[in-house]
Amino acid sequence: MDLNNPDGTGNLTISRMTIEPDSVSFDFEGKVEGYGSVFCSHVMSAIDGDRTRGVMSGEARTFLEDGTFITSPHMGTFKRSNSKIKVFFTDAVNNGVVNFVIWDIDIISKAVDVKYWEIDKAE
Repeated sequence: MDLNNPDGTGNLTISRMTIEPDSVSFDFEGKVEGYGSVFCSHVMSAIDGDRTRGVMSGEARTFLEDGTFITSPHMGTFKRSNSKIKVFFTDAVNNGVVNFVIWDIDIISKAVDVKYWEIDKAE
């Protein structure tokens, strides 16, 4: 897997951020190459006292241009530096594809840069 050449890219926007004592929840929406209109919810829970790294879980729902509905759970880790979060996760798409995904989140601008690498193709 060449991390310099993702199989697809996209741009999402933070549409909601909810802060809890032990976690932060986000909703995202936007367009991702190969997956159309994407809607995701993630929960990030810190594993350290300064809340700069932790685990995340979530779910995605997407609609292709032809209306096809795709779903996937998300599980991974995150690392935060000031107002920027880098998220690393895998997904298991209901069409049989498995992707390794990296998101670069800018909380202030609400912008999310998406890159993914297909690590297992649908059969």
